[in-house]
Amino acid sequence: MSQHLRELIKVVRSARTAQEEREVITKELAAIRTACAQEENDFRPRNVAKMLYIHMLGYNTQFGQMECLKLIVSPHYSDKRIGYLGLMILLDEKQEVLMLVTNSLKNDLNHFNQFVVGLALCALGNIASQSIARDTAAEVEKQLSSSNPYIRKKAALCALRILRKVPELVEYFLPRIKNLLSDKNHGVLIATLSLMIELSKTDNNGTILQHFRKLTPTLLRTMRQLTQSGFAPEYDVAGITDPFLQVKLLRLLGILGASDPTTSDQMNDILAQVATNTDSMRNVGNSILYECVQTIMSIESENGLRILAVNILGRFLMNRDNNSRYVALNTLCKVVGIEPEAVQRHRNMIVDCLKDPDISIRRRSLELIYALVNATNVRNLVRELISFLLVADIEFRPDLTARLCALTEQYAPHKRWQVDTILKIMSIAGNYVPDEVCSNLIALIASTKDLQTYAAHKMYLALTKDISQQAMVQVGVWCIGEFGDLLTNSTSPVEDAKEFVKVSETDVLNLLSRILKAPTTTAPSKIYILTALMKLTARFSTEYHETARHLISNYTADLNLELQSRACEFEKMFQWNNIRSQLLDRMPPPDPKPLSTSISSPASLPSRARPPRTNTREEAPAVDQLVTKPKPEDETLINFGDDASDSLTTQTQSVTDNPMDVLNKIFGGSGASVSVNPAPSNPVLNIPITNTPIINTPIVNTPIMASPILDPNASVSTPGLANNQINLPPFIAFQQSGLTIQFQCIKQPTSPHLTLVNAIFYNSSPQPMENFIFQSAVP
Repeated sequence: MSQHLRELIKVVRSARTAQEEREVITKELAAIRTACAQEENDFRPRNVAKMLYIHMLGYNTQFGQMECLKLIVSPHYSDKRIGYLGLMILLDEKQEVLMLVTNSLKNDLNHFNQFVVGLALCALGNIASQSIARDTAAEVEKQLSSSNPYIRKKAALCALRILRKVPELVEYFLPRIKNLLSDKNHGVLIATLSLMIELSKTDNNGTILQHFRKLTPTLLRTMRQLTQSGFAPEYDVAGITDPFLQVKLLRLLGILGASDPTTSDQMNDILAQVATNTDSMRNVGNSILYECVQTIMSIESENGLRILAVNILGRFLMNRDNNSRYVALNTLCKVVGIEPEAVQRHRNMIVDCLKDPDISIRRRSLELIYALVNATNVRNLVRELISFLLVADIEFRPDLTARLCALTEQYAPHKRWQVDTILKIMSIAGNYVPDEVCSNLIALIASTKDLQTYAAHKMYLALTKDISQQAMVQVGVWCIGEFGDLLTNSTSPVEDAKEFVKVSETDVLNLLSRILKAPTTTAPSKIYILTALMKLTARFSTEYHETARHLISNYTADLNLELQSRACEFEKMFQWNNIRSQLLDRMPPPDPKPLSTSISSPASLPSRARPPRTNTREEAPAVDQLVTKPKPEDETLINFGDDASDSLTTQTQSVTDNPMDVLNKIFGGSGASVSVNPAPSNPVLNIPITNTPIINTPIVNTPIMASPILDPNASVSTPGLANNQINLPPFIAFQQSGLTIQFQCIKQPTSPHLTLVNAIFYNSSPQPMENFIFQSAVP
């Protein structure tokens, strides 16, 4: 004889180690197997109960499934109770053993004892498979009309499981639902409403919803009875009439009224009554109000009712309970697109939630503030967000910084405010600023002439205070390099400066030198500094050239390949004073880049927040398109102007008169001759075209010679087309605004260092193109 369940629990709990527990369980399972083999019917309920406990501890007790089936067929209620419990715990709908119990379930569903019927309905509602649900659907549908409310309640919940498994049986249960809605029993009503909600959610063709919408008056009558005269006092909670039933009714009304103005009009009065009469001082009342708000926002309600719902959420924000405040913020995030003006009235309380110690509330309030920002309140809300950025946790900063920059770019009242705000964000969390923000700020400053002097002084003053934020360092150094002459030739126009400071060239070089030597300066930032130093040699007086050259030469042997190549290129450029000013002229404004605000994971943080990469050429602006490879948006230099020549000519010039001589001198090329078009005013290769309009056919086939950089001592001349030439496939080099440029490259095996480029121009626009100039830079 095995021990009782209570004794087994006591022995298992007294085990000091896992090994002792396993020994106890193994011994007990052996005893249970022996009892099962000997068909000891008197101890079968006890053994099954112990197997259920052992199963809860994580041990294998699958051999007890047949014992559960033997208990189910027993005529005694106590045996059936343990048997059905074991059936629901040890079996699931995928096991074939479950098919053996189908006949017992059908017999128990027709049993005279209500508790036996309840056991069968409970088991069906938990583990019924598709086949069992189809076989027992008739018995369950019959029990929905039972005179016993205990059975009707369980039958409604069981019907929910059956219709999930076999949706086509819904037509057999719909007529019964109307009668169940008139039931006075609390449990039957809640079970019926749960069944209706589930069927409404899974309705694909809308027929079930149309059927349920006809029952809306019955639902509203029950809701009105709950709010006015009460229902059953035993189900009241803290003075609120049956809150569970009210919540179910409101949820179903929200589903029925969605996208149906006629049904929604019937609900407006009762929803307004619930929203105004429910006590909001208790948590149970808040649960009803919350569900009422959800219903109002989901149906086609009146405008005044939606404003009332938003005001209810505003009252939740004043609640001390964190759960109520979180629910309010979460719901406001969903309804801000429906009633933005009503949500704006609670803006101050939403901003105050940023100071809450609960991190989930702070996160939700941030999401809501992002949605509230518009052109009228951008100054106030961005100021609040920047204040929060000062004290925000590290996990908030990447996404908050990206969102702040995006909001500033989108809703900036004027460009100076945008520059000031972005700079302030960079000074606080510059290492989290996305790369697109830096590019867009540079594009803004470069394209706005009135901002250039102001931005140069602003950046200079910011860098004198802090050089640890790499985004601010990169943008600031770029501004100093591009507009250094404006910085030194004017007094500071910055309003928040203590005095109008006159910046000297020495001050600028000392600042760049200090940043260059700072331990916090990353490799990409150093590239910006070297570029700025080289740019300043064309803007400052010659007495400071040696200082800049000395700083650049320190990196000609740097371990970073990008720094080393830049320094060597710049060092070579110092030898050609007559052309350096043209090479270091101001860059054209780059195109702004779209800003992505989905920066939330460490893997997607900007490069400044991660260890610097070895190859960072794309992160620093080139001195000019002739010195380094341009970015994609600057790859093709095509200008439409009035300085085209009057006739299409091709002349042969010497290297000293040819702009291609610039590249040959920089990279050590020999004095070779190149066949090009004359362009005395441009430091790039010009091919002027006459004022004759470009028509919709190829108009020119001009050979363009590549520069012999790889072989400086080679002689360059226009080659003849040999019979063994290699024709590479043509490709589209440029296509925009109706203009298409196609290149076809031709290589000769006898001169592998030469490439003949045939350029074909197409005009696909309806209008002719006049005064057309084609400019090409050959590295």
